[in-house]
Amino acid sequence: MIPGKYRSVSGRAASNVNCGLHLVIQTSSLPEKNKVEFKLNKETPSFPGRLLQHDLERNYSSRQGDHINLVSSSMPSFPILQRSSEEKILYSDRLTLERQKLTVCPIIDGEEHLRLLNFQHNFITRIQNISNLQRLIFLDLYDNQIEEISGLSTLRSLRVLLLGKNRIKKISNLENLKSLDVLDLHGNQITKIENVNHLCDLRVLNLARNLLSHVDNLNGLDSLTELNLRHNQITFVRDVDNLPCLQRLFLSFNNISTFESVCCLADSTSLSDITFDGNPIAQESWYKHTILQNMMQLRQLDMKRITEEERRMASVVAKKEEEKKRESHKQSLLKEKKRLTINNVARKWDLQQHRITNIATNQDRKDSDSQDHCQNDGSTISAFPEETRSLDSGLTSALQGLSVTDTHLVEVEGDTLSLYGSGALECLDRNWSVQTAGMVTTVSFTFIEFDEIVQVLPKLKIKFPNSLHLKFKETNLVMLQQFNALAQLRRVDQLTIDPQGNPVVNFTLWKYYVLFRLSHFNMQKINGTEVTQNDMIMAERLFGILAHVASSELPQYHLISILGDARKKQFRYLLETKGKKPGIVNEENNDSKRLVGENTNRATLNYTTRDFYNEKLEEIKEKKKFCKMYIEDLVKEATEINMKNEALQKLWPQMFIELVRDAVMEIRNKNSYMKLCLQQITDQK
Repeated sequence: MIPGKYRSVSGRAASNVNCGLHLVIQTSSLPEKNKVEFKLNKETPSFPGRLLQHDLERNYSSRQGDHINLVSSSMPSFPILQRSSEEKILYSDRLTLERQKLTVCPIIDGEEHLRLLNFQHNFITRIQNISNLQRLIFLDLYDNQIEEISGLSTLRSLRVLLLGKNRIKKISNLENLKSLDVLDLHGNQITKIENVNHLCDLRVLNLARNLLSHVDNLNGLDSLTELNLRHNQITFVRDVDNLPCLQRLFLSFNNISTFESVCCLADSTSLSDITFDGNPIAQESWYKHTILQNMMQLRQLDMKRITEEERRMASVVAKKEEEKKRESHKQSLLKEKKRLTINNVARKWDLQQHRITNIATNQDRKDSDSQDHCQNDGSTISAFPEETRSLDSGLTSALQGLSVTDTHLVEVEGDTLSLYGSGALECLDRNWSVQTAGMVTTVSFTFIEFDEIVQVLPKLKIKFPNSLHLKFKETNLVMLQQFNALAQLRRVDQLTIDPQGNPVVNFTLWKYYVLFRLSHFNMQKINGTEVTQNDMIMAERLFGILAHVASSELPQYHLISILGDARKKQFRYLLETKGKKPGIVNEENNDSKRLVGENTNRATLNYTTRDFYNEKLEEIKEKKKFCKMYIEDLVKEATEINMKNEALQKLWPQMFIELVRDAVMEIRNKNSYMKLCLQQITDQK
């Protein structure tokens, strides 16, 4: 009898039968004397349970001694197999026809009681002529040439189906085999797992050495305990966590490269034995620790028992890896936030530049239209007012939408302080630590108006005293005069002006102007290029005369107001020594005078920002207004005084006469006058 259960690894061997195999083949309806008869006597080893080994590829060759007659039927391609009554009694439930060079399945009459049928190592191309064997529970068609699973719909009792090493391309026609316990399809050409979800009693499934690229569609295999998927092309695994009884999974020699592609295995509570050897993932340094940390229920990995020490080490390493992942994730989030913020700042910058451009364009249009379309009544018509209003409102709306998100970014990376957006300039008001501020040697400005940068340069000089390298990108550097503002810094060794958003670099001589105006810094590099002595000489030749002319034309009071306190004293010294004889001043003083004079010439080349210029204009207007009012008051007061003086001149002759008359009358009586004076003196005491 065939055992009702099958061991998961070693299997259970069929009984050894060492008997002679007697085949009688009748090729036509000839008398008994024409029957061809031959015997095959072989010693065969026992059936080693090939199916249930890990590769499920070893052969078994359990044989029985049968005396079999293959008689040709009316259709020559289907021989009829017949056994004697004694053989049927002796081997009533099994029949072995391996290595018989069969190309078709013979017709088996009178063997409805068969439970084991073996067609190993033949050339059969199609499963047929066994539909009457409805008690069959073990069917072995290993190593044939079958291309399609068929002819099994009536074998409802079948529990073991061995179809390894055939030419099957698709799993199909297993709908009625609901009692199937073992299904071996290794060594075929199957590309997809399908049509097995109804096999709820299946315990062992072997799909090794096929063409599978992924694992899924395993729902419904509630009894599956062993799944062999070795030697495929698998890159990811799904649905395995839905197999409640799966204990052994063999994934050796596939294309699995990351744990994420098999992460569903971590959710399996029943899995105890798994193999990944021969996959790219097994070559990674984190492989073993990651598997053990995520699959705590495992007892064996790659056919090796897992020790407690390995589990402990895996836990330690996994914690470190988790910390690294968290840190990496944090850095990724920061990088993404940085990217989005910079994009947002860039978008806002573009909108601002677009609006400025359109305002300038509209102003030009207005001026042009004012000249071309002046009416006799003096009224003017602006160009496209509706279009202008709609454009401005759209830009304003877009800017308001951006205001709810990050519109600036401040980043310190190594020795570089990067500022994006005008709002980032406010960071210079923070309380920076001495260590951080001292480390910063490079300051990068991006998407910030240069005029706004100029206003914070004094703070930059104080907050970051070691800053030596300035970078400008998208800062609207449009004229050489703007470089004058950098002279107020303490020191600049390198200057980088990105062509993007800085039209000033289109001027051929801009580098020479920078070298001339900032010569007191002894700059080393401009835009990454070393500054040579020839560059300094050329800069002096090009702009030295210009600076001298500019300083000569300025009034003395204006020149002194431009200079700093220390240089004011030096300048006054120069003015004082100007009238002395040449011999009085020694050569050293002459050199000092020349040097100070050169610095003074450069100092006259300054830069006033638009906002500062507007403030100055407002201040000048206020002063003019005040002066005008003050002068008006003085004129008014002087006018009144003059009028009073003229009136006095007219009245004075008469007043003088009256005064003289009063005096004469008072002193006419001398005694009375003296008494009156004494009385007045007495009253005053």
